[in-house]
Amino acid sequence: MAHAARSAASRVFLVLLAAALVIGALVAVYLVVDAQRAIRAEAERVTSATAIALANSPVVISALDAGDPADATRILEPYAMSVVDDADLDFITVMTSEGVRITHPDLAQIGQRYLGTIPAAPEPLTEVFTGTLGPSVRTIEPVTGDDGELLGWVASGVTIESISETVIRRIPLSLGITAGLVVFGALGAWIARRITRRIAGDLPPGQVRDAVSSYESIRTLGDPLRAQTHEHGNRMHTAVALLELGRSAEAIEILTETSRQSQSLVDQVTARRHGDPAVGALLLGKASQAKERGIDWRVRIEPDTPRSPLTAVDSVSVLGNLVDNALDAAAEAEDRWVSVSLSPSAEGGIILEVADSGAGVPTDLTERIFASGFSTKPAGADGRGVGLALVRAVVDDAGGTVELSGSPTTFRVVLPRADAPGRRR
Repeated sequence: MAHAARSAASRVFLVLLAAALVIGALVAVYLVVDAQRAIRAEAERVTSATAIALANSPVVISALDAGDPADATRILEPYAMSVVDDADLDFITVMTSEGVRITHPDLAQIGQRYLGTIPAAPEPLTEVFTGTLGPSVRTIEPVTGDDGELLGWVASGVTIESISETVIRRIPLSLGITAGLVVFGALGAWIARRITRRIAGDLPPGQVRDAVSSYESIRTLGDPLRAQTHEHGNRMHTAVALLELGRSAEAIEILTETSRQSQSLVDQVTARRHGDPAVGALLLGKASQAKERGIDWRVRIEPDTPRSPLTAVDSVSVLGNLVDNALDAAAEAEDRWVSVSLSPSAEGGIILEVADSGAGVPTDLTERIFASGFSTKPAGADGRGVGLALVRAVVDDAGGTVELSGSPTTFRVVLPRADAPGRRR
């Protein structure tokens, strides 16, 4: 048995919760990597500072200048170990100019050659090298006499294992921060779910879109029907007044003209083999609305235009929103006109084009105008920022495309055949 579709509120909750988990994981990784980088940078700074201090220490210079390795070991070994403890290092190695160790944490290594890079010139060097204590970050510094003669070298270092242990000690803090972010994210997702549920109830996203489409269809049908009623009312009142004045010929002319204008569009709509009464009613109403606003209304419907894959509600919503935008744009132009055409596509679907004489849409906004909530006009009670987003959602759901071109501004909707196997429902 098929599972019931998740509600829009549940989907919002799951998406936001997943986003919180992903963000939390990324933050945790960043904190660990940043801590490792910071600790290693600190290790390089400490080893460098310690090596420089010891290389300039009178005790070290004097012991190496004496030229007696055994006596230098007796003097410098305890001195080096005390600095190791104070600076929290893993080793300090004092060596001769040839690289023979004079001090080392492991006494057995004294007298052996230093494992690491000894610069060809007496200059400092910081590197990562694997020595007797394992991989370590180390800095080697030359020890010179008063005359600049090279007396020996001082190397201080921190093992990678020590750096890793410091990073591990910081992991609980990173995990705590991550857990806090996830908790706050989950709380935000829960709040968003409650808000979405108040608005959409337990409806799945498809039914929410259908509800919005139904509302848009009612709205876009309401305005033209009001305009049509208003226009017919004015003409009827005028005709009645003319009849009362005995000017029957003029009254008949007004009523005949009204019938002729409506009949032209009715003939185009009814000529289709697969006519849609809702679309026909919408176009008739929009014709009255255009005339009321002083806009030239042009409609062309090919008789062989096939049946629409959309429901009547979605058809009215798509066409109504495109025409509403066109009427608004044309109303601000000097040459006011709106053109609507319905024709068959080469694949057996429908091509719907709505063009207007308006100023057009800036190139950088050709995609943004389809985003929910975006509008080039002030927000209002008629739902600005919803229409074109809904148009794209409905057309995409039907497996069609919607494109915008300029000169003149034209919205072109291509819908597949009503029985196309690849249609999404």
